Amino acid sequence: MDQIIFSSAAHERFYKDMLKKCGNGDCYHQAFFYCMGIAAETRENISSLFDFQDDCIRFGGLEQGWQTGGSIRLCRLALNLWNGHLGKGEERLYTPDALFDCSFAPYFMQAVQLRYPEYFRERMAFEKAGPCFER
Repeated sequence: MDQIIFSSAAHERFYKDMLKKCGNGDCYHQAFFYCMGIAAETRENISSLFDFQDDCIRFGGLEQGWQTGGSIRLCRLALNLWNGHLGKGEERLYTPDALFDCSFAPYFMQAVQLRYPEYFRERMAFEKAGPCFER
């Protein structure tokens, strides 16, 4: 991926700091920490969402009182990108129309690209070729 788009300087700093802290820059960690860095609420409450000692996500963070409509969308996407998580009985809340219906949508697309870079390489080549490029 050429350049990552961040929502703010705090988002970028958080993303880089978390990847360094966990010591793992694979696509799962990149997508997760990218999502978690978008909003101040998730940045401030990262310890309720990720266990750095065991290198795993914490599902209990979804039930915390600090969650907002936007932050819960961030968390749902991040958990889904991490391991395909769908809340039991809440599967409809993990669909694109439920998740992407907010101002974070452009950053959500960036998170998907971080998680699945192999599927976006070809798209990038098409964009560079211009609108008249044919397959």
